[in-house]
Amino acid sequence: MSESSTGPWLVAGLGNPGPGYAGNRHNVGFMVADLLAERMGGRFKTHRARAQVLEGRVGAPGPANQRVVLAKPMTYMNLSGGPVTALRDFYKTDVERIVVVHDELDLDYGALRLKRGGGDNGHNGLKSLTKSLGPGYHRVRFGVGRPPGRMPVADYVLKDFGPAERKELDYLVDRAADAVEALLLDGLERAQNTYNS
Repeated sequence: MSESSTGPWLVAGLGNPGPGYAGNRHNVGFMVADLLAERMGGRFKTHRARAQVLEGRVGAPGPANQRVVLAKPMTYMNLSGGPVTALRDFYKTDVERIVVVHDELDLDYGALRLKRGGGDNGHNGLKSLTKSLGPGYHRVRFGVGRPPGRMPVADYVLKDFGPAERKELDYLVDRAADAVEALLLDGLERAQNTYNS
């Protein structure tokens, strides 16, 4: 598929906007997007699709590098589908070239899983995206583990990472950003072989 017929890659990190949510487990998608923006040497700008957006390239200069639109939806998590769908339409990107980075309760803390398609597993951001886009987009799932005891899931994902988790968080976000780049540059199967824990 040529880039012209499919548009750029669209990489959406999921989270909730505002400083009160910045360190939450639910915002790990934003953390990965911020690191990718830093690597691309650019800054997010406000887009009319209710998102922060950065356009750039991933990979060494040359024909193999990939045009990428990096996005952080600025609606709350459960409305993520609207901005991502508007960006898909604006950039004329096929759903197979959309990558969503999100927190995942069913994986141990820091574990990564890359996949294409699948269910939403009760994740409100994915629920909204799948309703708008269908299930055919790529996911980079970042494990946050299950809540302890009887803590409600919503309370758990809207809490900041704990002190022990924060010691490793920078390394794990860095690894997740590497996994996104590998998916764009090497394809899903090779990226899975390297990063799926």
